[in-house]
Amino acid sequence: MGVHFKSNPYDHDEKTIMEIKFDQKKLEHILDNLGKGIIAHDRDRKIFFFNKDAESITGYTRDEAIGKDCHDLFQSPLCGKSCSFCDGDTPDISEKKEYESTISTKSGGVRQIEISVVAMEDDQGVLIGALASFSDITEILELREIAGQLGRFPNIIGRDIKMLQVFRQISDVAHYDYPVHIYGETGTGKELVAEAIHLESHVDEAPFVPINCGALPENLIESELFGHVRGSFSGAIRDKKGRFEMADGGTIFLDEIAELSKKVQVKLLRFLQEGNFEKVGGEATVSVKARVISATNKDLKKEVAAKRFRDDLYYRLNVIPIHIPPLRRRKTDIPLLTEHFLAQASRKNGSKQMDFTAEALLRMMDYNWPGNVRELQNAVMFAIVKSGGGAIKPRHLPMELSGSRVSNERRGPLKKLSLDVLSDALKEAGGNKSKAARRLGVSRATLYRFIKDCPDAQNL
Repeated sequence: MGVHFKSNPYDHDEKTIMEIKFDQKKLEHILDNLGKGIIAHDRDRKIFFFNKDAESITGYTRDEAIGKDCHDLFQSPLCGKSCSFCDGDTPDISEKKEYESTISTKSGGVRQIEISVVAMEDDQGVLIGALASFSDITEILELREIAGQLGRFPNIIGRDIKMLQVFRQISDVAHYDYPVHIYGETGTGKELVAEAIHLESHVDEAPFVPINCGALPENLIESELFGHVRGSFSGAIRDKKGRFEMADGGTIFLDEIAELSKKVQVKLLRFLQEGNFEKVGGEATVSVKARVISATNKDLKKEVAAKRFRDDLYYRLNVIPIHIPPLRRRKTDIPLLTEHFLAQASRKNGSKQMDFTAEALLRMMDYNWPGNVRELQNAVMFAIVKSGGGAIKPRHLPMELSGSRVSNERRGPLKKLSLDVLSDALKEAGGNKSKAARRLGVSRATLYRFIKDCPDAQNL
């Protein structure tokens, strides 16, 4: 078994290798486009072919590899313990070999590879060398390991590779105190990721203090963040700690950070630079040690370009960026998420867990989910109530999903609001419009604008 080449009447091995080298340009064109590293060497382990992907994976250039002993180049056998050219003069590659191995790169790094080795023989079956194809599976193995540890993040559901990469980032950044900036659309779970980072860190028993910077009026946000002293403004009847003081020794999560005024941005920048601030109306300097995790559904670079966000603050916050993919980019996670929310509802209500019919689940998979996971959770809750405890069918889904197949062009929060959806959200929120807006994944301003523009909504 192996790759066969025509024999010649003189200098059998050497001449056959020379023929292969003569046709190397043809081989290069083919093998450089396979998406795998390819190495070929003779019986003495001297490399005579080394393609572009082999360069990319190993860090060695073709010129550095050609003519070198395979073992010398990698400081150990490329094939690990399965090398057939280590002992004796009669290598045995009677069958194609496939296995995983570890190699050292030129920079000293370690890569896990999946390798396949096949013998190169002439037409008389005489062994003249070996051809190895290999892929870098380092990241895949790391993601597999993370996938096996998903219980560490019980509130973040996902098996899509994009989410596994997010899980790996959580693990990587958790043990450093550097600022983290999380970017993702509304409803993708930015606060859950921030809390997971905190819980994975060495300060997991210290406070995790979240604040939505867009949920408070401009004249109150500074006081909420940094605190105030008694008498600093009307209604300040006592000294008050701000969120930064509450988070001392732990983590503060600043959601919707793009909504901060320029004045508060300056104060936040100073804290990031020096670790201290003054309370509103106060003169004493307060020192606090807290990790800062920020988040937004806006593109902060565009906000900087539009002069709405300070560029120096942007670079202080965006030390470690994490992007959370929208649900429409990881639709394979929708069945997992629906099952999770159904199980959650079953535990909460003490009832038998319900199921979606295949057709209903297909509608769920087809929808574009502008409100992301939060909207999906609301849809599951709506369907549970609507179905009355039976199997959930398409007619039990919210209006956006229950009709004909939904266009992927659906965009924006106003288009996803309806009287029924708003009514349900208000009931679930006990009539509190701010809570209802959060459940729907829209801002309060959007909710109030919808109510103003829809006379029937004003009676809810």
